[in-house]
Amino acid sequence: MPHSTLAPVFTGLRLGLHALLTGLAGFAVARAFVVSSPAAVWTLIVGVAFVAVYLVGAWAARAHTGAGVSRRGFALAWVIALTLLWAVLTWLSPEGAYLVFPLFFLYLHVLPGPGGVAAIVVTTAFAILALGLHLGFSVGGVIGPLIGAGVALLIGLAYRALTRDAEERERLLAELIRTRQQLADTEREQGALAERARLAREIHDTVAQGLSSIQMLLRAAERDTPEPGAGYLELARETAADSLADTRQIIRELTPARLDDGLAAALRRLGQEQSDRAPVLVEVAAEDLDLPMGTQTALLRIAQGALSNAIRHANATRIVIELARDDATVSLVARDDGHGFDVSSAVADSHEADSFGLHAMRERVEQLDGTLTITSTPGNGTTVTARLPLPSGSGAGS
Repeated sequence: MPHSTLAPVFTGLRLGLHALLTGLAGFAVARAFVVSSPAAVWTLIVGVAFVAVYLVGAWAARAHTGAGVSRRGFALAWVIALTLLWAVLTWLSPEGAYLVFPLFFLYLHVLPGPGGVAAIVVTTAFAILALGLHLGFSVGGVIGPLIGAGVALLIGLAYRALTRDAEERERLLAELIRTRQQLADTEREQGALAERARLAREIHDTVAQGLSSIQMLLRAAERDTPEPGAGYLELARETAADSLADTRQIIRELTPARLDDGLAAALRRLGQEQSDRAPVLVEVAAEDLDLPMGTQTALLRIAQGALSNAIRHANATRIVIELARDDATVSLVARDDGHGFDVSSAVADSHEADSFGLHAMRERVEQLDGTLTITSTPGNGTTVTARLPLPSGSGAGS
């Protein structure tokens, strides 16, 4: 986990384990020479071999981080070789038994599950036997290795829990960053669509209306003007008509493609697309309404978000979308039969990835001074209702 905030902690623990194991091996060898043990030379040879095998294996494990059968086989062979060298070292020098403590952590790391525990039990029994044969059996010689094994097991379990927690935090952080990026992309897209819609409205209300008026005036003047002036008026009217056609084409290109035929048709297409992609029935009951382009775009994006949440997170099999308006507002209702959720918890846990969709919908509605209502309980589906105000003078019909 190179990006984890706990990486320095894990690095420190690894370095500490290396230092402890190397130091204990050096102590066992030095002790053999201090007491003039007849096996001192062999203790030196086995101790150096033990440290060398350990360091080479540790380097190889760090250099080749890819998982696979070959890596697991190498790790198992490495642990077996270290255990055999440790057993020989302990048989030659009783101080070698101290090395069992760092080996406990190695077993828990390399042999997860019952394998590591079994290795700890076997090596603990061997350490007790070796110490008893070297120094005589005593309560301390039995209790000491047992306490060391228990402490190692507790520390190993704590380390494993810490690792799992760090991995989970890393996964959640990556998902949070990815979701925020998606939200930022959506907001940029919404901003671009809103600007395109604004330009389309401005062109429609100024240039297009002006050209239409000019065309009507030229047609009237053409009827009342004798030749040869009428020919120039006809040419001017045709030029204005061509310019008006070009302007309307620009307006159509600025309008979102999904909304070419209006919001109701776009919602029906969206429902059909979702039904084709997933095993879910999407029913759309929408009136053909003459709405501002910004309102249409916002409601379409809200419908997309509600459908995505219902299919991906609620496992819905039936979704109903309704679009209607009254004198002052337009409302979009998305109702599903999914497993539902606790709305208050979702609002409180707004940092969770699954809640960003709701957060994005709420922000989109608030940008247009509307309201978003979410009704849901676990096991009873979800209803999302978005209400947006309409500008005065906005009429119904297509």
